[in-house]
Amino acid sequence: MNFDSLGLDPTLLRAVKDLGWPKPTPIQLDAIPPAMAGRDVLACAMTGSGKTAAFLLPLLHRLHDAPTRGTRALVITPTRELAAQVHADLQDLAKHTGLTGAAVFGGVGLGPQEAAFRRQTDVIIATPGRLLDHLGQPGRYVDFRALEVLVLDEADRMLDMGFLPDIKRVLSHLPKKRQTFFFSATLPPPIVALSREMLHDAARINVERVSTPAVGIEQALYPVPEALKADLFIALVKSDTIGNVICFTRTKHRSNRLSDVLTRAGIPNARIHGNRSQAQRTEALAHFKSGKVRVLVATDIVARGIDVEALEHVVNFDVPHVPEDYIHRVGRTARAEATGEAFTLVSPEEEQDLRAIEKAIGRKIPRRMVEGFDYKHRPAERLEIPIAERIAAIRARKAEDRARAKAKAARREAHTERERERPAARKGPASRGRRGR
Repeated sequence: MNFDSLGLDPTLLRAVKDLGWPKPTPIQLDAIPPAMAGRDVLACAMTGSGKTAAFLLPLLHRLHDAPTRGTRALVITPTRELAAQVHADLQDLAKHTGLTGAAVFGGVGLGPQEAAFRRQTDVIIATPGRLLDHLGQPGRYVDFRALEVLVLDEADRMLDMGFLPDIKRVLSHLPKKRQTFFFSATLPPPIVALSREMLHDAARINVERVSTPAVGIEQALYPVPEALKADLFIALVKSDTIGNVICFTRTKHRSNRLSDVLTRAGIPNARIHGNRSQAQRTEALAHFKSGKVRVLVATDIVARGIDVEALEHVVNFDVPHVPEDYIHRVGRTARAEATGEAFTLVSPEEEQDLRAIEKAIGRKIPRRMVEGFDYKHRPAERLEIPIAERIAAIRARKAEDRARAKAKAARREAHTERERERPAARKGPASRGRRGR
């Protein structure tokens, strides 16, 4: 079946043809017909499955079919990167329709986003927190009275990030009568409860499915001592075993440290995590997509928000604690039925988390060794100093600072005392001389 058979508006079919999409993905085939029929949709869809087009195409078809004035669709996403990506996809698909869209997220100024609301932009793609910021601004310029379609994308991720109360607050500002698309990778009980509140007679798609990585991903494990992970990753990059790659770390601190180690090894890289400004995150992603840097070091903030065409590799520098995070990370490659490779560096301490992942995906992941790599050498530097050692070092620095401050105060007091004694010392002999005459 091809896109022509779905009954989409000709302007959307032109855009799909421009993008070179040969045929709909399974989630698109399942979700688009009931959505175009006006039904609510509840769908389980993994990253890389083509889910964004699965809700954007019917949404744009509805809006283009009966144009009216006002903001008519709202897409809520958990992260800035995903909002920006959905907006980019919207621009590609809507370019022949005349429909407009805007991305609304934190880390940038409110002004241009306010202007988009005041222009009554057709489709708003927003993160929950920044949307509530606008709803709370004086002037009441956010107007959803004309809203026809609401999309919740990556609903389970929003739950993980603590956005559920924010979503409920946003819902209170929206019309009760609307079409709702609800996309989630998993359906934990709070998400099921929310879907029941929001949806009416929904088409249920893949809701019983088991979470697995997209077809086309070749997975492999590289067992390695924790202290040698950085060296092994560098060896993989320099041997061209790895091409362009997103490398996921457990923490922001490890992301920074790995980026520094790669830079010293002469490997161009960029990094994205929650402590980076929006401008820094945008620049890092742009440099990676353009090929200016080969390695993008990231935390899970981008596991569900980056769409890089022809991404060759994903590397889990750290084994994720949750199997779903593994599936989303590796799903950055082999998107839309393409192929890719996902490698995971596994230390002995991470074997338990690995077993949980293998149980979740229903298969053993093959293990590999890097030929010629010395698995027993001592690294030149440690990637991460243990927390207890870092705390001890901080305490030692503070103790040194206190000791220096105390010594400085003592020197200042001694200097003041000497200054007080000098006039008396000068006055003493002269006075005795006068008394003698």
